[in-house]
Amino acid sequence: MAVAQWASQFRILKRALSMKKISLYLLLAALAVQAENWPQLRGPGGRGISNDKGFPVKWTTKDYAWKVKLPGIGHSSPVVWGNTVLVTSSVRAGERRVLQAFDAGTGKEQWAAKLGGNTHPKHALNSYASATPATDGKLVYVAWGDNDEYFLVAHDIKNGKEKWRTQLEPSLSKHGHGTGTSPVIFEDLVILLNEHDTGPGYIVALDKATGKERWKIARKIEIMTFSTPIIIEHDGKPVLINSCLDDGMMGMDPRTGKVLWTTPGNFDLRTVAMPVHWKGIVYGSCGGGGKGKLMLAVKVGGKGNVSQTHIAWKRQRSLPYVPTPIVYGDHIYLWLDNGIVICADPKTGEEIWNERVGRGDFSTSPVCIDGKIYCSSRTGEFTVIKARPKYELLGTSQLGEKTHATPAVSNGRMFLRGFEHLYCLQAK
Repeated sequence: MAVAQWASQFRILKRALSMKKISLYLLLAALAVQAENWPQLRGPGGRGISNDKGFPVKWTTKDYAWKVKLPGIGHSSPVVWGNTVLVTSSVRAGERRVLQAFDAGTGKEQWAAKLGGNTHPKHALNSYASATPATDGKLVYVAWGDNDEYFLVAHDIKNGKEKWRTQLEPSLSKHGHGTGTSPVIFEDLVILLNEHDTGPGYIVALDKATGKERWKIARKIEIMTFSTPIIIEHDGKPVLINSCLDDGMMGMDPRTGKVLWTTPGNFDLRTVAMPVHWKGIVYGSCGGGGKGKLMLAVKVGGKGNVSQTHIAWKRQRSLPYVPTPIVYGDHIYLWLDNGIVICADPKTGEEIWNERVGRGDFSTSPVCIDGKIYCSSRTGEFTVIKARPKYELLGTSQLGEKTHATPAVSNGRMFLRGFEHLYCLQAK
């Protein structure tokens, strides 16, 4: 009898432990989903890729979970950490800049930080709030710039209180296009590129807790860089990848600022789209007048000038200028400014398909969600296609207003920033 009772109790205990394992698994899975933040321009690593599921490929204005009116125009993208979504705006032609935090679930404003500023010349397609913030979940870092001043400022993500502000040399452009590069966080640093073309520019790394300079390198660039760098890992070491006119694609040590390798003499026009990375190859492009003119695919590594040894391929036609490509699976997708999309082999650059997908002109960059690529025209028409080597159009939808901002995706929500509003589209 005692043996039978023991056996029964053992079965009950075993069942309970099994249930605990299941509960723990579900808890960890839930935490993993909740942990998918979108902390910088184009999300984790600047890749523009989300594994969230359940987003519609067609929607109407009735499908938004919420929308809020913004105080001014900006082309910066939202960033998200946990239940907080952050976005910048500019009012009165740059005389007032605003950083706002909203509750991601309801759209209710959590806080707003108002900063001074000055009006200045800019490109007609640029804005006075084009740099996307970056956050580590404790502080949110914003770059504000004009012809008279340029600085990085850090705010507490919980209450918006300014923690530090570091004044940098101004950002001057001989073409008067304004500013647009966004800060990037790496370990205990926040890195900002200011490769302007009037006088010596620079790339600087500040201590993210204090704003004190940790390293800085001078940069002499013939035409101002608008491309935000990315940080990748290669052979177990971090590499900052920059795309600029004078040095082409280049690799740097993000801990020290040391230049590791460059491909000079290849780019002869402005860089706007961010670099992208796939299996040890980085891709970048230059262009002008609304068209990309040259794309380089460069194998990461080497020392000094690697133009003769590490360029995998070049492409000189049908290229994006402003939109950043998407690399998903074993294909690279080039979303051109005129709405043509090209699927190519990232190893060779060989085209797999070439289709006119969207109508109008595009200044946003595509994002890939669960194998589907979303991108909006300047007029706010979103087009969704399948990320696969066979072309498939999934749907088109209207935001309801103009937009130049790339969407942010986090925790089952997509945040779309228009000229006037911030929208939240929830996954089913």
